[in-house]
Amino acid sequence: MPRYRMVVEYDGTAYVGWQRQENGHSVQSALEGGILSLTGETVTIRGAGRTDSGVHALGQVIHADLSREWKEYKLRNALNAHLALANEQVSVLDVKAVGPEFDARFSALRRHYLYRIINRPARLAIEANRAWWVPKHLDHEAMHAAAQRLIGKHDFSTFRSAHCQANSPVRTLDRLDVTRDGDRIEIRATAQSFLHNQIRSFAGTLKLAGEGKMTPDDVQAALEARDRKYCGPVAPPEGLYFMQVDYDG
Repeated sequence: MPRYRMVVEYDGTAYVGWQRQENGHSVQSALEGGILSLTGETVTIRGAGRTDSGVHALGQVIHADLSREWKEYKLRNALNAHLALANEQVSVLDVKAVGPEFDARFSALRRHYLYRIINRPARLAIEANRAWWVPKHLDHEAMHAAAQRLIGKHDFSTFRSAHCQANSPVRTLDRLDVTRDGDRIEIRATAQSFLHNQIRSFAGTLKLAGEGKMTPDDVQAALEARDRKYCGPVAPPEGLYFMQVDYDG
């Protein structure tokens, strides 16, 4: 069966998350429904990573096995047409035919995420559900300094959801940068894989550093404690974006 790799973006506001669930409509079920509507085939797609309810994606990667060969641009355009007819907030950006050895999840080398904070007194209008609104001024340089204490290979139990199903809390964090442009603060994270709620846990803890409530030493001590009670409040999902996945070649 021909296998296709697709890059997709979605607004996660109306979905229960990436994974197909019984308690509501998911991004996975939206895409599988679009494929069913287009081809008449019931398929199970695999994504490079799961996202929670309210989390967005600009570069989620999936793969799907179909019964016949398609021209790549025709599959992209036709699937987008069916997603639009179903009023899904999901768009297929790119389609490539790949070999059977490609797996959207297990072939991934690195995953890149962005967490967006709008730091201003006025509430959000245009960017509501697109960023975390924090009215109190944050020191982004203090946030960045604290973030650097988290780089490297560590046991991230402090920053792991109690519901995380990963076999190990050990991960290698390649990048965690905090930058500011006007009232927009961006936290960019890169690793081969992340634990459930790890980035939102980072964001909530770094916010405390930006408020002067935690120092870089405090953040490092929280990491070394390997205890969830030392984590800051988990940041809301609407600021998180799955940006990109890197593969060999």
